[in-house]
Amino acid sequence: MCYGLCEKTMDRVAKFLKKLLPAEKGMLEDIIAKVLAHDFLGLDVKKLKGEENKFRVRKGRIRVIFIKNGDNILILSVERRGDTTYK
Repeated sequence: MCYGLCEKTMDRVAKFLKKLLPAEKGMLEDIIAKVLAHDFLGLDVKKLKGEENKFRVRKGRIRVIFIKNGDNILILSVERRGDTTYK
């Protein structure tokens, strides 16, 4: 198991970042850095219903989904809000 960003997730995040405007890209990089540093101050973090350790960070239409397991954080996905975001 990997912590932070797995290789598969990194590929998806890198592809997603290429599609964003520079301002959105910088904002998202800051959010990911804060989540990985356990610095949730100023972030809209919410625990997902029906999940024990799964959370989301919301910033506009962008969502960062992650699992918090003790001191370890695993980012699962970064994407725009849509019908399949939380599935």
